[in-house]
Amino acid sequence: MSIASQGASANAAPSPLISSAEQGDLPAVKAAMAAGASLEKRDGNRRTALLAAVQGNHIAVARHLIEAGADVNAKDAIEDSPYLLAGARGYLDILRLTLAHGADLKSTNRYGGTALIPASERGHVETVRTLITAGVDVDHVNRLGWTALLEAIILSDGGPRHVEIVKLLIEAGAKTDLADKDGVTPLQHARQRRYREITGLLEAAGAR
Repeated sequence: MSIASQGASANAAPSPLISSAEQGDLPAVKAAMAAGASLEKRDGNRRTALLAAVQGNHIAVARHLIEAGADVNAKDAIEDSPYLLAGARGYLDILRLTLAHGADLKSTNRYGGTALIPASERGHVETVRTLITAGVDVDHVNRLGWTALLEAIILSDGGPRHVEIVKLLIEAGAKTDLADKDGVTPLQHARQRRYREITGLLEAAGAR
């Protein structure tokens, strides 16, 4: 076997640290770290141990890795990072840890969106509140041409959680007339879907 092949095999070998983090096994994570495992080693999907822990919402493991210096902004092969994924999935405890340890508020996912946009779409109210307070741009436009406000309407059921998110975004100064790529505004989308409460919030904010 050539040196290059040996290197490829070594890179493909599963990392005990990543495997342990994925399983949420804190003692095994600590043991791997004590044995000298690199916090930033990647697996075949370019995940770090921290990202593997976040995917399983393993809070104790994520906390240990973050406090040990793991990069909260390290992206995998599909452009997820611990910070972005915690925000998108509404993993509030981990999200707060990433924000306290250098999360890049301007970083974007594979759709060109900030953490706030999928959090708004998925109805994670407290996550949205936390990201707004942290200072994420409420008017960022992703590659689909959608803002957090647009996704909270277009991709929602118009229920109580999304009503609250629309309210939070409006209160945070989101531009209520920022239209999508087709020129359709948030208010027009809300009316088309007969989301009466969201329509009322937008109208009260002066949306057109």
